[in-house]
Amino acid sequence: MDSKTVLEIFREITKIPRESGHEEPMTQYLCDFARSHGFPFKMDETGNVLITRPASKGKEGIPTLVLQSHQDMVCEKNAGVEHDFSKDPIRFVIEDGWMIAKDTTLGADDGIGIAASLALISSDLPMGKIECLFTISEETGMDGAMALEPGFFTGKTLINLDSEDEGQLFVGCAGGVNTMATFHYTCEPVEKNNKLLKIRLFNAVGGHSGDDINNERGNMVQQLARFLYTQRGTAMQLVSIHGGGKHNAIAREAEATVAVPDPDAFTQAFQLFGEALRKEFATSDPDIRYSVSDAKACEQAIDADSARRLVAALVAVHHGVLAMSQDIPGLVETSNNLASVKMTAPGVIEVCTSQRSSSESAKQFIADKVEACFVLAGADVRRSDPYPGWKPDMSSKILKDTVESYRRLFGKDPEVKAIHAGLECGLFLEKFPDLDMISFGPTLRGVHAPGEKLELASNEKFTALLADVVTHFS
Repeated sequence: MDSKTVLEIFREITKIPRESGHEEPMTQYLCDFARSHGFPFKMDETGNVLITRPASKGKEGIPTLVLQSHQDMVCEKNAGVEHDFSKDPIRFVIEDGWMIAKDTTLGADDGIGIAASLALISSDLPMGKIECLFTISEETGMDGAMALEPGFFTGKTLINLDSEDEGQLFVGCAGGVNTMATFHYTCEPVEKNNKLLKIRLFNAVGGHSGDDINNERGNMVQQLARFLYTQRGTAMQLVSIHGGGKHNAIAREAEATVAVPDPDAFTQAFQLFGEALRKEFATSDPDIRYSVSDAKACEQAIDADSARRLVAALVAVHHGVLAMSQDIPGLVETSNNLASVKMTAPGVIEVCTSQRSSSESAKQFIADKVEACFVLAGADVRRSDPYPGWKPDMSSKILKDTVESYRRLFGKDPEVKAIHAGLECGLFLEKFPDLDMISFGPTLRGVHAPGEKLELASNEKFTALLADVVTHFS
């Protein structure tokens, strides 16, 4: 097993459609891989797959080790880019030591974990029995992990291959829940003398709503609402609004169509706002863009009261870090991501938010705060099923083994950390309370956003570490 083999398998994975909720081609690929190598495998009703590699000769007495990754990927692309995630392969380039998808997500989260597992079990390295677990729909709600039946795997030690910083070993993560607000509106006629304009904010960095939430990047949904709120004393009518994408991605772009009596004054106000925004976020989002253009004719606008309540709520709801950990320096404890606003049907506007916390009580509080904001604005509010966090166990045997492997390979100690992103480990621990777990991976950047990239040198170290841990496991 080497990093070249891992990348060869990952290149094959980039050709396979695997958006969350539509992982069937990926599931089929995994089953075909198992068949072609003669490995026992099974699939549950949800679509989770378990491939088993029997122990090497002389290694039959070693405890079973579980390697876990998820089948799906976040499918995001830049505005105006033609790419159909249901059939088109991911286009990527190799530049300056990175594998980069410039216009879409790359899917190294968690395709590289899948590739590493398959490369390992198809190698001739001596190892005990390995169970490779591939879950579905991790990115949208950890559906596969939630539906996992007790006994689906037998190992008592699990390595999660879904982390994004080489040299860091993760032993804890945040739990989370999504809160959705539905605004219902009626239509009113666009005033005859009003001119329709489309305004856009775009090209922000975005990123992972867990890993990147502390980087103070601009959320274009909230920033667009911020501008619209400044126009509340004018005769502006809101015709449409749309922004953001997945619940676990920071909104990189947003747009609205408005009808205004004085298009020149409105355009000037938006341009001034755009320039001020660029200055505010010059460090975190140096390439934010804005535009104003004529919009298609439309006779109906959102009624004024609903538009007022929607815009006010989008401004008022918390986005970003709410609290830092008091126990682990530098770790975000609690946050909220204002993920998207979409007009999903006539008379219906949906707002999606995502709350995370390593404290169960704080997770409940931030979800309540978000809910209260939208309830006060007159929206109907519902929540997804929450997923639990993963409390660090510093006495973990697999942690000790992995630290020793890292030290042996690279001559220094890795960092041992918890992460604000959600991992499936918390759910596994609920169903398999005796599990000993750790998470590690290569360095990824720009996860959940176009431009996602994998550092090739870190993939070499990740591959070496995984092989060393597995072959020394006892």
